[in-house]
Amino acid sequence: MKIDIISIAKKEKSIYDPLYKDLTKMISRFAKVQDIELFPKDVAKSHTISPEASQKAYTKVLEPYVNGGFNIVLHPDGKLIDSFEFSKLLNDKMSVKFFIGGAYGFEDEFLKKGDKIISLSKLTMSHKVAKAVLLEQIYRGFSILSNHPYHK
Repeated sequence: MKIDIISIAKKEKSIYDPLYKDLTKMISRFAKVQDIELFPKDVAKSHTISPEASQKAYTKVLEPYVNGGFNIVLHPDGKLIDSFEFSKLLNDKMSVKFFIGGAYGFEDEFLKKGDKIISLSKLTMSHKVAKAVLLEQIYRGFSILSNHPYHK
């Protein structure tokens, strides 16, 4: 199985990098994870214009990645699910893509392209924390599906 995490984010070193690496290694027993961070000049420029311009720029950058596989958009207004429901999102899929938007979220046009729209929490999180939570839930989901004791 292949999992892509595609986010609007600047590529920079983070204190979370060792955690990402550990979680990705744990997941590797079940799936290959690719972390794609995108922050081209168009996105940076749009942030100086308006939230709407930013959302349009995010859509333009992310749209090429919405092809094949099962597309899951992380959004504050998405459905809140538990770990068991999350695990079902991974079950019997060859490819899953998770999309994490920029500071201004997603425009409705992009949300319509997702197969599922979920929220990780009612809390607002930084992209870096959201990615750590997502990776942990991916591992937990695979643990549930394989009856591994990690979940308990």
